[in-house]
Amino acid sequence: MATEDSASRSAGETSRPHAPDRRGRFADKLATARMHNFVGREEELDLFRRALRSEPSAPSVIVLHGPGGIGKSALLQRYAVEARGAGRPVVSVDTRTIYPSPTAFEQAAAGALFQDDCVLLVDSFERCRDMEEWVRNRFLPRLATGVLVVLAGRLPPDPLWRADLGWRDLMRVVHLPELDGDQAAALLAGQGADPTAHAELLSFAGGNPLALRLAAEVAAHGNTDDTVWAPSRTVIEQLLSHLVGELPSPAHRRALEVCGHALDTTEDLLRVVLPDEDATQLFAWLRQLPFVRSGRFGVYPHDVIRDSLDSDFRWRDPDRYMAMHRAIRRHLVERIRNAPEREALRATGAYNYIISRAPWIRKFHGSRDEGGAYEETARPEDAAELIRMAREIEGEQSAVAVEYWLARQPESFKVHRRYSSNELLGFMAWLRVEWPDEDLRRADPVVADAWDAVSDMAPPRHGEHVGVARFMVHRHTPHRPSRAWDLVHMRIIFELLRARHCAWSCVVMADPGFWEPLMTYMDMFQPPGRSGRAPGLFCHDWRAVRVDEWAEGIDVRLLSGPPEKPAEEPRGVSVALTREEADAAVREALRNWLDPDALAVSPLLKFRIIEADDGPEAVAALQEVLNKAVQRLAANPRTRHLHSVLTMTFQSSLTQEAVARRLNMAFSTYRRYLTRAVDEVRERVWLWETQGHLPD
Repeated sequence: MATEDSASRSAGETSRPHAPDRRGRFADKLATARMHNFVGREEELDLFRRALRSEPSAPSVIVLHGPGGIGKSALLQRYAVEARGAGRPVVSVDTRTIYPSPTAFEQAAAGALFQDDCVLLVDSFERCRDMEEWVRNRFLPRLATGVLVVLAGRLPPDPLWRADLGWRDLMRVVHLPELDGDQAAALLAGQGADPTAHAELLSFAGGNPLALRLAAEVAAHGNTDDTVWAPSRTVIEQLLSHLVGELPSPAHRRALEVCGHALDTTEDLLRVVLPDEDATQLFAWLRQLPFVRSGRFGVYPHDVIRDSLDSDFRWRDPDRYMAMHRAIRRHLVERIRNAPEREALRATGAYNYIISRAPWIRKFHGSRDEGGAYEETARPEDAAELIRMAREIEGEQSAVAVEYWLARQPESFKVHRRYSSNELLGFMAWLRVEWPDEDLRRADPVVADAWDAVSDMAPPRHGEHVGVARFMVHRHTPHRPSRAWDLVHMRIIFELLRARHCAWSCVVMADPGFWEPLMTYMDMFQPPGRSGRAPGLFCHDWRAVRVDEWAEGIDVRLLSGPPEKPAEEPRGVSVALTREEADAAVREALRNWLDPDALAVSPLLKFRIIEADDGPEAVAALQEVLNKAVQRLAANPRTRHLHSVLTMTFQSSLTQEAVARRLNMAFSTYRRYLTRAVDEVRERVWLWETQGHLPD
């Protein structure tokens, strides 16, 4: 549809309040309202005004591109007002209202062919993709040199525009960005929503004008209590309908759902989550979507689209949402535990992202508007500054503790710096504590207290250690969320999932009341009798709740909402098996050697030498431990005669009397040999567990 409109008066004029000009038209009112509500885009307006004045450096063709809802149509409407204000006729073509063919396009834009100074504004130019070459090579060259053309669409122009030496000088390609924070707040205020009271709204909508307007309309008429704002279903549905539209197939929908949930999406991730689909074809499709960006580690959608996709999927199909989440989580956890450190750290950031998708968790993470930060291992020359920072922010005792640990575990300290300036923002340490001697107790009573607290519940055994997240000192955001604090979360999860022979993990928090919901979500509790004390101590017993069970619990809580304050008596604290309990468990496991169902409830599955976390893999790992211990009997001349006694007893259906007859032994001799054989196996298994590893 084309319009050719020369307004009789300036769009900036308004009717007198008490004597409205009834001879005017709705177009005038619309133009005035659009001028009043328009925010931002100063650079784009300046470019257009220079082009209107035909300045030497100004382009003859401006190509705007950006995702749906970013404000392309609104900017074209503003361009029309500017052009008419400059006395230029305007021809507007919205390709959504015409058949996408050269004939229909030429009919709609005919006014531009016969007016030497008109401004041609074409909206939704992505619909002209199949005839873009015709527009470039056939239609535009027929226009008079004084015509100014603006093409706006979701997709960037065909690279052949830039390859043509002539068009490269005549055109300017502009990627329309999101509004910045001040502009977004101004738009909210213009919609009647108080931006200072709607931080969550701003976080959700970012700088997408459509999302801001839709969400602000709901917020302006919503409640005013302290409930955390979240986008309504209507807002999400309208956004997805406008920004995403119809999808080619169910497989494309599933790929987009993965892209909306994961931090970065790659072909490899699609192959893992959607094993029955063509990952290469789906990834290529994702890359060309106008609202999907390409980064160093994969593709990702604009924030508002990502959040809308994820929220809609979680609400629409919780079971399939959780299945997708678990597939991504298992892939990331496997990489964290087994990949080289740099790749594992990237996977940790991606894992931390997917377990933080619930709206209530966002308050514990840094704002998207903050400058980025990065982590690196502390250097020797950083030591003095770290000690000084600890003294300034936390006091002398903290400075003494920092100096103590820098001398003993310097590699445990991670510093956080701002990307833009390399400024030191803060630091933390992940300490490995195997025994608190008197020097440690004097230098760092907090870590000594943590050791004592977990030892009162279930003491570490020989070869085990306690991992302690300590200090978390930040200059600008002490004990409150920030992008630097996000690095603390990432490091803690990295150390939790990479640890070997870690009995307990402990996190020391200066403000436990604020952080407790997040710690509870991460299945960390305060030891009995310590609630309300500062600094706070949050613990997890890895012998009671192992990695897969821990991750599965987080998955469940992701959908269930903020966790309630835990009971004073923590659940899931292991009582590490005593020697007597372990011996009894080994004998029972030998009785059930060939019965996987019975072995599935064996206390021995909590042993750290059982590498698998649960399910059939853990049972198979326990059977392997038993097999190795029994084979040691055959390998040693001193115990070789015990091997057949043990295997025939526990790997056959014969009675003990029948086994004794089969071995040609007196029953008393058989019983004595069997007792010795079981004792040898129990001794071997206990030795391996206390040493923390199995022999090859």
